[in-house]
Formats: sequence, C-alpha cells, structure tokens
Amino acid sequence: MRGDIDIPYFEKRLKKRLEEITTGLEESKKGAAPVELDQARVGRVSRMDAMQQQAMAQAAARLAGMEKIRIQKALDRVRSGDYGYCMNCDEKIAEKRLQFDPSILFCIDCARAAEQA
Repeated sequence: MRGDIDIPYFEKRLKKRLEEITTGLEESKKGAAPVELDQARVGRVSRMDAMQQQAMAQAAARLAGMEKIRIQKALDRVRSGDYGYCMNCDEKIAEKRLQFDPSILFCIDCARAAEQA
C-alpha cells in the first residue's frame, strides 16, 4: 500500500463519482427510450432529431458505463492495497496523474507506449 498519497481522499472522490454516474445512468434511460414512429404526432424532422438525441444518449450511457467499471476496479485496488500502481509495469502512478483521474490504470510511460502501439 502506498503511503505517499492520500488514499482516503482518492477513495472518497471515486465513490462520489461512482454515485454521480449511477444517478446519471438512471436519468439517461429516459433519453434512450425508443423513438415513437407515429408520423401523425411527430413530423419527419422532429423524429430525426429525436433519433439523433436517442443515439447521443445511448453513446453517453455507454461511456458512463465504461467509466463506472473503471471506477469500480479502482475501488477494488484501494481495498486490495494495489491502488496507485501501474497495472502494466507495477511502478507508482504520479500523484498529479491520479488527481486528474483517480481511476487511471497506467503510469504515463505505459500509457504513452500503448498509444504508440
């Protein structure tokens, strides 16, 4: 377990963000509902707008779902004592990098290497 970073601070941030995402996903289910195809009630352009909004809501929900998984894994690492270490090389992840995104998995060197691959 790392003693050079404030683990409870990061755990609190992760839990808060997880709560925000969970609430947001519940609310976004309304926007991702199927679009009504009744042309008598909704014109063609309005229906196209609704379908576009539906697609955007679904994409946002997918991204939020992926972030939720990342946060849950980070919280698992907090519980196991592995939080703050790179999942690839097992080196410490810089505190500033964790402050930017507490659910980050890789140190900057491994992240750069993955981008170039």
